[in-house]
Amino acid sequence: GATVRAVLTNGRGGLSGDEMALLPNLEIACAVGAGYEAIDLDTARSRGIAVANCPDANASAVADSAMMLLMATTRHLLQADRFVRAGRWQDQWRVDTPTISGKRLGVLGLGKIGSRIAHRAARGFDMEVGYHNRTAVTGSSYRYFDSLIALATWADFLIAAAPGGAGTRHLVNADVLTALGPKGYLVNIGRGTVVDTAALIDALQSHRIAGAGLDVVEGEPNVPPKLPELLRFDNVIVTPHVAGRAPESRTAATALLLANLNAHFSGSPLPSPVSFKD
Repeated sequence: GATVRAVLTNGRGGLSGDEMALLPNLEIACAVGAGYEAIDLDTARSRGIAVANCPDANASAVADSAMMLLMATTRHLLQADRFVRAGRWQDQWRVDTPTISGKRLGVLGLGKIGSRIAHRAARGFDMEVGYHNRTAVTGSSYRYFDSLIALATWADFLIAAAPGGAGTRHLVNADVLTALGPKGYLVNIGRGTVVDTAALIDALQSHRIAGAGLDVVEGEPNVPPKLPELLRFDNVIVTPHVAGRAPESRTAATALLLANLNAHFSGSPLPSPVSFKD
């Protein structure tokens, strides 16, 4: 480990303080993707190790996937596909499949990805967009809610695009799901820990929400332990944390990683540094 000066990782695998201790000459850690919650920033700061991420590389792909999950969930796409594969057709279909156009979309986390979701919703589907962040985004034209429960109460659909970490753990809890209501749909393309999975399962069982589309689930990077319970519901769609995977995302991430490494080892400012501020 003494020869290692740079580490490439991701938001889930991260880099712990104990791992950094095995790398006495480590100078920089780069996260492939926007997330970096599993990198020990306190240890990195104390040792003077630079940390960079790739906040924009997969943002467009994730935003596309968020809208795909929203439409697939509200229109019950997988349920309809299974229905046809079972040999049935139009006259036997009895499932309500609401549209999303002109409805209210709540976005939890109006960052790089959340902003792209909001843009697609407002421009492509004439949706009224509201959002919840710790503070309002300067210059945003979307409606700001200082309470997530208030946002969920207002919205027809809620998309969680918040990063992981202790500060966002279980932000979407039983109270938020109840506020979203029996006709509301939840999509999560942020981090699995943002949603209280037990509360989500309970809300689905009691029909307190209409359905959910999930690209991330608590328990990653292993197969989430509560996944079998979620998959029992016809009104739930789950993809295996692949919302950001696309050839264009890989190309952009590789370019930004190389730019960060080249900048660091040439003594230049990093293109996308992670701030050590709270």
